[in-house]
Amino acid sequence: MRHTLAMLLQNESGALVRVAGLLAARGYNIDTLTVVTTADPAVSQLTLSLQCDDAGAMQLLQQMRKLIDVLQVAHLPAAALAA
Repeated sequence: MRHTLAMLLQNESGALVRVAGLLAARGYNIDTLTVVTTADPAVSQLTLSLQCDDAGAMQLLQQMRKLIDVLQVAHLPAAALAA
């Protein structure tokens, strides 16, 4: 099942590598990745999608919240993406 995660990330060198490394270490492949700037130049918005089961997505959310560069992370429901 495809899951989409959205997060606010500190715009620091290596922040994206830490997020990608967490996924790679758990055997997940990123299907899509989008990073955009926000009104605050020190913060970026990162949106990614990946294939995993529901339990895996919830576990990833918990683990990403522990990363020092991640300010906020949320799971986007499929219905919100179709609109």
